[in-house]
Amino acid sequence: MSRPSRFEGTIGRTVAESEAWFDEPPHPGDDAPNVVLVLLDDTGFAQFGCYGSDIDTPNVDALAADGLQFTNFHVTPLCSPTRASLLTGRSQHAVGMRSVSNFRTGFPNQLGHISNHAATVAEVLRDRGYATFCVGKWHLAPMEQCSAAGPFDQWPLARGFDRFYGFLEGETDQFHPELVCDNHPITPPGGPDSGYHVSEDLVDQLLTMVSDSKGVRPDRPFFAYVPFGATHAPHQAPPEYLEKYRGRFDEGWDVIRQRWFERQLELGVIPEGTRLAPRNPGVDAWDDLPENQRRLAARLQEAFAAFLDHTDAQIGRLVAGLRHLGQLDNTIFIVCADNGASQEGGPFGVMHEMKFFNGIFETPDEAIDKIDDIGGPHSHTNYPWGWAQCGNTPFKWYKQNTHEGGVHVPLVVRAPRFVPEGEAGSQRRQFVNVSDIVPTIYDLVGVTPPETYRGVEQLPVTGRSFASVFDDAAAPAANTLQYFEMAGSRALVATDGDVSWKAVCKHQPGADYDTETWELYRLSDDWSECNDLADAHPEKLAELIELWWQEADRHGVLPLDDRLVELFGARFRPNSPHPPDRRYVYRPPMSPMPGQASAAIAGRSFDLTASVTRSHGDDGVIFATGTENSGLSVFVQHDRLVVDYNAFDEHTVLESDVDLPPGDCTVTVRVRRRSGMTGSMSVAVDGVPAGSADLDLFMRMMSSVGPSIGYDHGSPVSTRYSAPFPFAGELHEVVIQLLSRQDAEALDAEAASEMSRQ
Repeated sequence: MSRPSRFEGTIGRTVAESEAWFDEPPHPGDDAPNVVLVLLDDTGFAQFGCYGSDIDTPNVDALAADGLQFTNFHVTPLCSPTRASLLTGRSQHAVGMRSVSNFRTGFPNQLGHISNHAATVAEVLRDRGYATFCVGKWHLAPMEQCSAAGPFDQWPLARGFDRFYGFLEGETDQFHPELVCDNHPITPPGGPDSGYHVSEDLVDQLLTMVSDSKGVRPDRPFFAYVPFGATHAPHQAPPEYLEKYRGRFDEGWDVIRQRWFERQLELGVIPEGTRLAPRNPGVDAWDDLPENQRRLAARLQEAFAAFLDHTDAQIGRLVAGLRHLGQLDNTIFIVCADNGASQEGGPFGVMHEMKFFNGIFETPDEAIDKIDDIGGPHSHTNYPWGWAQCGNTPFKWYKQNTHEGGVHVPLVVRAPRFVPEGEAGSQRRQFVNVSDIVPTIYDLVGVTPPETYRGVEQLPVTGRSFASVFDDAAAPAANTLQYFEMAGSRALVATDGDVSWKAVCKHQPGADYDTETWELYRLSDDWSECNDLADAHPEKLAELIELWWQEADRHGVLPLDDRLVELFGARFRPNSPHPPDRRYVYRPPMSPMPGQASAAIAGRSFDLTASVTRSHGDDGVIFATGTENSGLSVFVQHDRLVVDYNAFDEHTVLESDVDLPPGDCTVTVRVRRRSGMTGSMSVAVDGVPAGSADLDLFMRMMSSVGPSIGYDHGSPVSTRYSAPFPFAGELHEVVIQLLSRQDAEALDAEAASEMSRQ
């Protein structure tokens, strides 16, 4: 008879002749600290109060006053790469995440997930006996794998976390989030009418997880990763927070940026002699803006400030909860951001961020009538470039750029057991990179990362622990050579003693990598990259460029690839959510699907055909994708087939000119892409044309929220019903056939011929 491979007792013929043995699970030790890692999204260097702003962030400020405030902390310029580096202690390219997880490129530097050769800190600590929790934004799995069909091998529970509560996509509506609990989608427990906001929900869930764990196993420490959706667009906050900031930014970004800069100098978060970088190209002087542009921009900044303030309050609730549980002082509490403030609001800001990705710059005169929607559930806003650069004070450029505005962000660490009492409230100016955080955690908790994990050989942990600076403000920086890369933009920071140099290239898509211009800054004297020394020190620039290529080779950066938005499209292939024949068949009941795991209708011509059985009065949604801010809904109302094409709150509603018959019925919706940004749609009942409409704006990217079959999850796409408005009849199936231009033209000709016979 086979026995367990590891049994250290003895087995005789009877129990009396045998010796029992019990294997014990690993335990990190009675004094092992808890670790809480809070990550904010798209939060610039200056936006916390303790980093210069006048936005109220008293809880983060208190953590800094009771811990260490790092003023020279760097990350990657984009969310998923930073998260991959943060959780593994390795280069983002080396672990397969050069860009967001929404796509793969067929090269090792963009797997769409963290390589299995790079165990996460959650995997390592769980194997040492830690409880591990994650609440918030994941964005580290290929999005076409994030439906209820899986596979689940790159979801949080498969990458080291015992529990997960949050969302898998890069953003979500804060009032109507697409939530996942552990490995399955769930419906949010409330909505805006009941005062629900996902940031509050995340903290509630985490405190319950910690209480559950500590109540039963008080000896067991925990690791909690808390990546808030804030402050990524949409900027949404409860009404009382929005009201608090009314009028606070009417002075404009020039005056307020100067004020924040002066406060940074007073606080010491930037060195004396630092210059305020000039306004970025595309950012006009506030006083030169038309009144409507100023009004819109100020209100968009108010929404951001309210969002950040509200998030800070949730961090305060988490701190208070840990204090109540008696866990706070045995916790390493870390707060940081994933990249600089976002440029995705364009020059004017947007009422709906997806407009930016459709190449639409909504003018303030067009948006001003909806100004009171900003920050609430009927908005998906992002602020303009001027406020983004203000958030990145004193730097230039933004998220997605390898200049300091994209990569230089706040880091606060409260760790009473590891920071001497006299050092609490002090600053650290040593260069630190995001990949250095996990090695520091390992150092503090006494863990050595494994060379193999679950039988898989591991990449070396290349980050450097900066634990030495916790008790010694004068300790040298552990990280003295750090590369950066994002969609072809490159940079390298090299430190020798007190002197740091930075070479940086802002790549333009399609430009020649070998001939485009690099800039050179003596960063230790020029934090804001105002004095380009490339012409004065060509030999130093050449040296750093060569070092960049060496680091790129060492960390798996190559090949350089400047593709980004164009990679979001579906890859049609066998054995995937996107079949080669481009025909999708959905049969309810089904959970909501992510946009990238469902029929790729945005920007394409398609036919949607649904088979139903119904009685008179059986209304409801057949298919809906998107939100109240943009999307498409196909539904039955008052016995008519209705299509609502919601192009950023401009609704084109087509209603069939005949009633649907009782009994079995087939309904068809034909959507066609036309020239430029236009399109058309038509409907048919049992094959007979029943109406058509032109679409003045045909959306190339529709929404970050995907479809539901037989109901409308989240906020309602159409104003003609309240969600979820489930279909009351029997919905047998929904078939979506994507069409090539030739297919669409042939089918349109056939439909026209049919119409002529009516």
